[in-house]
Amino acid sequence: MSAMHIAGQKLELNQNGHLARFDDWNKEIAEGLAKQEGLSLTDCHWSVINYLRSYYSEFETSPSPRLVIQNIGDKLTVNAPCTRKTLQALFPDGGCKQACRLAGLPEYYCHSC
Repeated sequence: MSAMHIAGQKLELNQNGHLARFDDWNKEIAEGLAKQEGLSLTDCHWSVINYLRSYYSEFETSPSPRLVIQNIGDKLTVNAPCTRKTLQALFPDGGCKQACRLAGLPEYYCHSC
């Protein structure tokens, strides 16, 4: 495990940069992680991040990209159907794996992406 300071907090991260503890997450941490990855979070990003956290809180696993698209796809695109490519465009460094990392989900819950 490694540690880093984000948003004024010392956080433990695993070897792949995921938070060691789900409950350490907050919006400032997500923004700090995104900034380190060269990403500026928009409302669409937050829709995915909030959905991932809500789903994980209820089921203790991450949803598949298909579930993300089925449940919040209409919030991600206006004029075209939401596809897996839409998620990859929002999170260009690994699609929903990057989204899981920014949402504070443990790495091992994001293998379905």
